[in-house]
Amino acid sequence: MIPDNIRSQFPILDTEVHGHRLVYLDNAATTQKPLSVVEALGDYYLHLNANIHRGAHHLAAEATERYETVRRQVQLFLNARYHHEIVFTRGTTESINLVAASFGKKNIAPGDEVIVSGMEHHSNIVPWQLAGATLRPVPFSDDGVLDISAFERLFSERTRIVAVTHVSNTLGTVNPIRQIVDIAHAHGVPVLVDGAQAVSHIAVDVQALGCDFYCLSGHKMYAPMGVGVLYGREEMLGNLPPYQGGGEMIETVTFEHTTYNELPFRFEAGTPSVGDVIGLGRAIEFMQGVGMDNIAAHEADLLRYATERILALPGIRLFGTAPDKTSVLSFLVGDAHPYDVGTLLDQLGVAVRTGHHCTQPVMDRYGIPGTVRASFAVYNTKEEVDTFIAALERVLPMLV
Repeated sequence: MIPDNIRSQFPILDTEVHGHRLVYLDNAATTQKPLSVVEALGDYYLHLNANIHRGAHHLAAEATERYETVRRQVQLFLNARYHHEIVFTRGTTESINLVAASFGKKNIAPGDEVIVSGMEHHSNIVPWQLAGATLRPVPFSDDGVLDISAFERLFSERTRIVAVTHVSNTLGTVNPIRQIVDIAHAHGVPVLVDGAQAVSHIAVDVQALGCDFYCLSGHKMYAPMGVGVLYGREEMLGNLPPYQGGGEMIETVTFEHTTYNELPFRFEAGTPSVGDVIGLGRAIEFMQGVGMDNIAAHEADLLRYATERILALPGIRLFGTAPDKTSVLSFLVGDAHPYDVGTLLDQLGVAVRTGHHCTQPVMDRYGIPGTVRASFAVYNTKEEVDTFIAALERVLPMLV
């Protein structure tokens, strides 16, 4: 059960937009933040602001303690073996770039291959291209299910890593990560998982998944923008060269030679976003307080209800109907441009996302320019789904 006071923890949901109460259905882009997260940010900057790890004074020591406490929170949240397998980054994009650059420096030469899925976000495509890899995409069916048989046939002696999304940000598909990992490991190939769209919807256990790397963004899980996580198995991270140089990531520095810090600090160059990391810890506490199973059940119920209601409307084309998916509805209204639909819905107070959602290959697969995307979170309700559907009914005559 979702507690009755959930919505009261998100004051922004009481906002009026164009004379209508806001219905926020753009959660796959970013979630709203509960009061506990916002208050944690204010508390840090008002009462604790200090750089970490290097200061001898009280504020620095207390800030360091809170920062490192969150590292252990993330370890437990993902069920990593060790806290030093948790690296703080600015988000999923930086986490993937870190691995692509560092792993690629040691392991990728021209002509080497990286297997990705056909439904990847650009952030899990472009970094591998920058690393010099040739991408081998796994195709997916019309309903948004990966072709695992085709995946198995993509391996070659040039395959260096598999990089795949856990949950598609456009289609909502939950990919079979454990099966993908088992197949890849049977070929001696490591696996990176983009978990940006998974961690706020389903419980994630990196040891159970067996992946070598797992990436996430705080802002998609009720935490502040500007903070993310790279999980890497100890033996994998330990074999990677540093991603950036600067303070904190070093052990010794001379003009002739530098040695590097231990894990995870060798990958955390420079002053981190301490307040945002503390906010990430509060967001994890919020989700755990609600219960990940409760969140998943609530959102699955919303998705079922919204899917039934939207398919009852004329002219709707739905993209992403995999049996196992999270709370995302990507659709088109007849031949109307997605932006036109989103603009009209906004005039009625309904916030959705429009465009290619940083997944142009997905749109090319369907032969469309983009979609309208409604995505749900723990604070959304069936009443809001009804408002969304009523708004669509009002705009349909203008579009079809």
